[in-house]
Amino acid sequence: MFTGLVQAIGTLQRCGSGVQVMWPPHEGLNTPLSLGDSVAVDGVCLTVADLLPHGFRADVSNETLARSTLGARAQRGEPVNLEPALRLADRLGGHLVSGHVDGLGRVEAIARTGESWRLELSWIDRHYGRYVCDKASVAVNGISLTVAGSDDQGCRFWVAVIPHTWSCTTLHRLRVGQVVNLEADLLAKYAERLLQPTADSVANTKLNQAWLQDHGWS
Repeated sequence: MFTGLVQAIGTLQRCGSGVQVMWPPHEGLNTPLSLGDSVAVDGVCLTVADLLPHGFRADVSNETLARSTLGARAQRGEPVNLEPALRLADRLGGHLVSGHVDGLGRVEAIARTGESWRLELSWIDRHYGRYVCDKASVAVNGISLTVAGSDDQGCRFWVAVIPHTWSCTTLHRLRVGQVVNLEADLLAKYAERLLQPTADSVANTKLNQAWLQDHGWS
């Protein structure tokens, strides 16, 4: 589990069937890593398979490569946002982020508004728009951001990015048309699943015409 608060920026590269993440000497994560630790790499939860002098190596499944931007970004050796896993005693400064990317998004527009930036995005798979509403949380390349507004379907939305987040993450490198990793609010997905009717719940429900009449709703 993560918070969406980026600790460092590393460089992603392909390494055999997996990837390796490197950072300059005297930089990197605040928390020392051990084998088996989880690290969010541009919002994708990866497991440390090997420790390197200034980075680590991780295995990547075909599912992860297909659902995220990691494969393409590793081929180009691009910068990525890094965050180690949350400890139970840590402050939850962002929001609960699982590191399991739901789908890809596209950068639709970037505009500076005073000292901040307006970043407009859209879900490539419009199915995920239902998890977006004003003031909801969303993880963009592993960064916890708040939805400032959206269209009626939530498929296109925008966030306001403060100067610190803009400069200390890879957001300032984004360009219109670029593809990003998106993870919807975890709590919204759980709520939706719990509210979905099942065969048992439908069979056992007492809300029918007879129940309504018995309770004065005739």
